[in-house]
Amino acid sequence: MNTYSTPLNENQFKRTMKTRHLIMLSLGGVIGTGLFFNTGYIIATAGAVGTIISYLIGALVVYLVMLCLGELAVAMPETGAFHTYASRFISPATGYTVAWLYWLTWTVALGSSLTAAGMCMQYWFPDIRVWVWCLIFCLVIFSLNIITAQFFAESEFWFSIIKVITIVIFIIAGTAAIFGFIPMKNDMPAPFLHNITDHGWFPNGIIPIVMTMVSVNFAFSGTELIGIAAGETHNPEKSIPLAIKTTIFRLIIFFVGTIFVLAALLPMEQASVVTSPFVMVFENIGIPYAADIFNFVILTAILSAANSGLYASGRMLWSLSNQGTLPKCFAQLTDKGIPTTAIAVSMLGGLLALFSSIIAPNTVFVALTAISGFAVVAVWLSICASHYFYRKQLSPSEQKNLKFKAPLYPFVPILGFILCLVACIGLAFDPEQRIALYCGIPFVIVCFIVHNLTQAFKKPVRNHER
Repeated sequence: MNTYSTPLNENQFKRTMKTRHLIMLSLGGVIGTGLFFNTGYIIATAGAVGTIISYLIGALVVYLVMLCLGELAVAMPETGAFHTYASRFISPATGYTVAWLYWLTWTVALGSSLTAAGMCMQYWFPDIRVWVWCLIFCLVIFSLNIITAQFFAESEFWFSIIKVITIVIFIIAGTAAIFGFIPMKNDMPAPFLHNITDHGWFPNGIIPIVMTMVSVNFAFSGTELIGIAAGETHNPEKSIPLAIKTTIFRLIIFFVGTIFVLAALLPMEQASVVTSPFVMVFENIGIPYAADIFNFVILTAILSAANSGLYASGRMLWSLSNQGTLPKCFAQLTDKGIPTTAIAVSMLGGLLALFSSIIAPNTVFVALTAISGFAVVAVWLSICASHYFYRKQLSPSEQKNLKFKAPLYPFVPILGFILCLVACIGLAFDPEQRIALYCGIPFVIVCFIVHNLTQAFKKPVRNHER
């Protein structure tokens, strides 16, 4: 039987998040760097149609993973949920590794988000280095996270509303520009669907779709924040299923609609990660100051994603400490329920942004997103596996009494697991993203070794602590 400790101070977290906070937290974590910057790289690699197909597959993967997570989170709403599920239903070593992988996901994503925010600022201030803006934004994001959980949730709620409104405006204005209702600059003709069809359906073949799946999954990462926040959510039995259904439906509309408009307005050869493809699109549309306005909105969106990332990585360190695998200082909470030490250490991920922006922002940016994408897909693998083994050990009567039940078991967790595995394999075919395997696989091996070594010297857990 797995030996896992009961959380020591779970009750010190405040259940201050409401359903609207949970929905916007998950949307806020998703609509960020991956969508606003990394999409340019995906279009340049897979082509317009390939990118749309990649995002449709990504949406399916997210839906499958979220169904698995939803059942687990409703049955066991805990802060830092993923690794506790993996510990109980796979193995303690897997749970330990999953926790560190998810911390890596958001810490590295924090670095890439701050780099992207610095790139946004260079649109207006080209003479100021990216790392200067990264340092400023580090301080802002840290401040938002150490006040109260409710303040964080409220700020993220309004950040996310700005993002959602922006995406809706982009889809409407972009569609109008595609068909000539809004004029293009310099009397350029309306593109219609030429940019989608000119290079053929798959200009670089089918393989780039597999290659970019991790980048797409990175763009979708953040939906699983619903599971992280479950322990701080009021009435999780109702809030979590509603948040899952609402989030997935909106993401499919927002992402697929946005990618279609981007692919139609942005020629494949112009796509990159140096400038947001959204800003490039509005530079070509004849609306005064549209690119400046959109660049500002993208900046707030990216900072919102970084805000969510610091929240998630801090809670994961707290959860590791709470279960005795890290020093107790990481589990200490302020009177307002904030794990300040865990958040401060996680903020070190922002230093990755300073390093990458000094060396080579555009090259290192792709590498950072690939590493983060690999880590989150590995976590999704564990969620699918945890759900499979969780349901398998339930009796028929227990299954019947589940308050939220993922449909089509075991098809859903098995298909989700397979698609996540294919995404990881796809990294091997892309030289720019292959570094994620070189870093990620040794990281996983080291985590397993460290866990086994620490457990070998650890005192046995007493029965009443199990």
